[in-house]
Amino acid sequence: MRRLIRGAIALSTGVAAISAAPLLAAQRTQPSPPHTRVVLLGTGTPRPLPQRSGPGTAIVVNDVAYLVDCGPGIVRRAAAAAEKGVTALEPKRLRTVFVTHLHSDHTTGYPDLILAPWVMGRTEPLRVYGPKGIVAMTDHVLQAWKEDIAIRTRGEGGRTPVAVEPHEIDAGVVYQDANVAVTAFRARHGEIQEAFGYSFKTRDRTIVISGDTSPNPDLIEACRRCDVLIHEVYASTAMAPMSNWLEYREQHHTSTRQLAEIATTTQPGLLILYHIAQRGPDGTIAEDQYLREIKATYKGKVVIGHDLDIY
Repeated sequence: MRRLIRGAIALSTGVAAISAAPLLAAQRTQPSPPHTRVVLLGTGTPRPLPQRSGPGTAIVVNDVAYLVDCGPGIVRRAAAAAEKGVTALEPKRLRTVFVTHLHSDHTTGYPDLILAPWVMGRTEPLRVYGPKGIVAMTDHVLQAWKEDIAIRTRGEGGRTPVAVEPHEIDAGVVYQDANVAVTAFRARHGEIQEAFGYSFKTRDRTIVISGDTSPNPDLIEACRRCDVLIHEVYASTAMAPMSNWLEYREQHHTSTRQLAEIATTTQPGLLILYHIAQRGPDGTIAEDQYLREIKATYKGKVVIGHDLDIY
């Protein structure tokens, strides 16, 4: 199995020895403890609900942001999170993104992620890790906006040329640095052959993001006793909006009943529901319905994810 690993510094799990110097001196020299946060930037589906942007999640470790997916609205949601105090999500600091699959609701924010932070002052390349096809998508985005890029590079202050480093991945460790090790695992998403979920392991937390998937053994293995599992879901009792919906959703997504079984088996510290696929009769997301169906058999901690929630 081919594995792609980038980054020069591996995670260290050793504990530095403290000499017999005074306690205050030891406290001055010890590094501050790692701090990992999950910031939900988009929890929606292809349906353009104003309160739910397209899929996008940030794992923030030691004031460095790592994004998963780039649905519509991701840069503006990141800017909103920065205004709430998550400085790592200032647009010009968005430098690394992992893409689960190439469906449009997970990628139509990609051009904005390439261009808007660059316009706002990002000079480092945007590093992108995703399935086969991400290199071609990147090339087409840059070609589509080549006139804008050329004008902003030649004039308007002479910006550094826009730079993107796309990497096509397979299952396994795909990225590693001093903050995090990221492992991709295969998702099962209907006819989409190249679909992944991701596990982020930092010094203080393990966080798993399912991507769009129906239940599969790789997912279960990746999230056993993780600290946080962020998982897509549809309501088991949802009304079918189209004639082939029952067959479609079983092949592409995970029901509340199935997710309760997955969580019972893997025991995450916190289960966060996102990419919720059903509206209630009054036009709002039927959140209580999801929680009732999950909690009928799963007794762990579970919450509905909303845009700009922080865990």
